[in-house]
Amino acid sequence: MKTHLMFGALLLALAANTAGAAENETLPDGNAVAAKLTVQDAQRQHLAAGYHGMRRYVLDNEHMGKHAEIVVRVDCGADGAKHFELVSQEGWKGAWKHVVSKMVASEAEASQSEVKLRTRLTLDNYDFHMVRTALLGDRMAYVVDIVPKRDEERLIIGQAWIDAQDYAIARIEGAPAKNPSFWVRSVHFVHTYHKSGQLWFPETTLSTTGVRIFGDTTLNIHYFDYAPNQSPAAQTASAARPGGVNP
Repeated sequence: MKTHLMFGALLLALAANTAGAAENETLPDGNAVAAKLTVQDAQRQHLAAGYHGMRRYVLDNEHMGKHAEIVVRVDCGADGAKHFELVSQEGWKGAWKHVVSKMVASEAEASQSEVKLRTRLTLDNYDFHMVRTALLGDRMAYVVDIVPKRDEERLIIGQAWIDAQDYAIARIEGAPAKNPSFWVRSVHFVHTYHKSGQLWFPETTLSTTGVRIFGDTTLNIHYFDYAPNQSPAAQTASAARPGGVNP
């Protein structure tokens, strides 16, 4: 009986290894998926002609007993440049001055064309290694390791979930490729995105930053009321007319 059980276990193990190998053989190359992501992102940006929306930042630091909620409006032009406006703030007043305003200023700077080229999730800045497929909700995604080609604060190291149908970023999890400060012990974040019509917009961000002396600060960002500056349907209709824009 023991011999049969061992033989059966061996067969199961071999079958599992064979299935895993077969799955890996059918998965596309990570860099090839990233190349398609770049093409599809450019098409989506052209359709939307930019976007606008709202964000709610919620910061908590239990060690210092600090809590803040800040609402910010964001406008992104057709060129990808972002502009932010403070709408309201509650709780710790220093959160806007010392934390969130610096974050949005850095994001606005990174959205400028010359900086954006060096920070986008593209083959110029990263190597992409295929790991597996995974379900996010009811949609299949490719999970890839993202490895920055340079040791810079604005680049990240971690994993990305790329929607297998739309070739859009559905989730990113990781940390900065370079520690932004001696005072920062660690940073970990998770960004999620959702599909709205033909476009993909950010949905949530959860990050935890460990700071020497001050302890851990958690930041939750909820993105809402995001919409394209130009309806993709209107853009498509315009392109169909004589003299219309060619998407």
